[in-house]
Amino acid sequence: MKNLVNPNNPNANAFESSSALLSLYGRGVAKGYAIGRAVVMGAAALEVPHYRLASELIAAEKVRLTEALSSTRLELEDLSKSLPLDAPIELAAVLQVHVMLLADPLLAEDTLRLIEERHYNAEWALTSQGQLLAEQFSAIDDEYLRERGADVRQVVERVLHTLVGTRSLASLDQVRNTTEPLIVVARDISPADMIRLRGAQFAGFVTDLGGPTSHTAIVARSMGVPAVVAMGLSRQTIRDGDLLILDGEQGVVWVNPSSQQIKDYQELAQRYVEERAALISIKDVSSQTLDGIHVGLYANIELPDEVELAMANGAQGIGLFRSEFLFMGRQDLPSEQEQFEAYKHVAHAMAGQPVTIRTLDIGADKTLDSEKTVAANPALGLRAIRYCLARPEMFMTQIRALLRASAFGRVRILIPMITNMQEVRAAQHMIRAAQSELSAQSIAFEPNIEIGGMVEVPAMAIAIEPFAQALDFLSIGTNDLIQYTLGIDRTDADVSSLYDPLHPAVLRLIASTINAGVRFNKSVSLCGEMAGDASLTKLLLGLGLTEFSMQPRQILDVKGMVLQAHTNALRTAIATSLNRGIPVDLAALK
Repeated sequence: MKNLVNPNNPNANAFESSSALLSLYGRGVAKGYAIGRAVVMGAAALEVPHYRLASELIAAEKVRLTEALSSTRLELEDLSKSLPLDAPIELAAVLQVHVMLLADPLLAEDTLRLIEERHYNAEWALTSQGQLLAEQFSAIDDEYLRERGADVRQVVERVLHTLVGTRSLASLDQVRNTTEPLIVVARDISPADMIRLRGAQFAGFVTDLGGPTSHTAIVARSMGVPAVVAMGLSRQTIRDGDLLILDGEQGVVWVNPSSQQIKDYQELAQRYVEERAALISIKDVSSQTLDGIHVGLYANIELPDEVELAMANGAQGIGLFRSEFLFMGRQDLPSEQEQFEAYKHVAHAMAGQPVTIRTLDIGADKTLDSEKTVAANPALGLRAIRYCLARPEMFMTQIRALLRASAFGRVRILIPMITNMQEVRAAQHMIRAAQSELSAQSIAFEPNIEIGGMVEVPAMAIAIEPFAQALDFLSIGTNDLIQYTLGIDRTDADVSSLYDPLHPAVLRLIASTINAGVRFNKSVSLCGEMAGDASLTKLLLGLGLTEFSMQPRQILDVKGMVLQAHTNALRTAIATSLNRGIPVDLAALK
């Protein structure tokens, strides 16, 4: 591959490549198009900044890396000399192997070459080369040599630690993107990793694993960048620095495309941007159907600062604040005051509009860094309300913070993954206890705060009546409801094609929940990814849904469909399909 930057004109041939064209197919889960260089990431690569250096900084960066390698080698040599007499013989041998790796040209010289030729900063160059060497070791038949890949990773991490000491590292939310966009390529991206990636100026995401409701997909949509998942072996095919075209509409990734393809996709991307801009014209239009039915359009957010994006897209409130993201990516738990400030910020910003905050939903694909154990089957284990009730002190801290924030806006508490009435009563009991504590301390809160439950387990949806009576509102979480109803792991690429939101069983559970809300005069919203899929808007309206909550950037697409819909006609068509047990024809809905 040619150098990524033309020293005479850095922007003129930024996308030029001499490698062969290759197309890879996956599943497009976030719309849009991106053209940029691949950043192929392993676990260590997520922790370091990625940026390209100006030519005049290359020499200094090479010195910085050389000094870090030398300093690390001296540290290991000193450690080896000072080992206690009773230290295992194997420990001295391992240290010696690490010293040898630091002097190996495949690590040192090739990393320096990446700085020289590709203008990578030292951390990026080191993790890229270390990842390549580790993969080469993993392909060796000999078991002993294969295990040396772990030594490479450990050496790279130690040098990175040394680099942190010589210059403060920016996290990925401070990535400096100089001459061209970057596209993340990874096996998978955990929710905690996505927190670090969220603020970075990445143009798109490509992962080997995942499905339409995997967390990579959800966060990519919230960031407004395209993503293709379920690629299979993208990391074995795409090399760091390859030029990519990412087509989030068709689920295609082009590797080292031709100049004509680049031009075609640049035109597609421009048209897409123009279409998105045109939607702004309906931002302040009342959200109601052709037959006058008002439809509430709310935003799903994960961090407090996203409330501004929600308001910019015309959200009528926050339908789902995923509070667990305040707990992730850290070794300690957020204090009551820290949580209170976060919830208060959102409540105050929404100025009286509803703010529905889901209590801690840890488990399945979301874990705390401080947790040491992994459940045999996380999706069916100690998660969400089960997890909170098993840790009452932590749960009480969150409840107190939520109640305190309710004095500054219309805060509503949403309990996730309810399966039985005992969980409802236990949560209500803890909320009343927290209210008593705050009253005794003369701390203000809303005494009549609304308490709702997420309908995401078939057991609750099938026996919905007592839940609808006991709770103030219901929120349908279709991501998990579909997963549990169909017995399909929504993050597993091998079965993602079977994940069917239009399955009759799923639609019947949604319809029965909405009907229960009508019977007991309780509001019912839908906050799963179905709510933000504009192709399903008329279907959901036909099921009787009048409250949708979605990623902020999806609101205007859904509103556009609402403005074209006639709910009476839709309800008749949907009821006919469900009663006859025939698939719903989305194209025929008007």
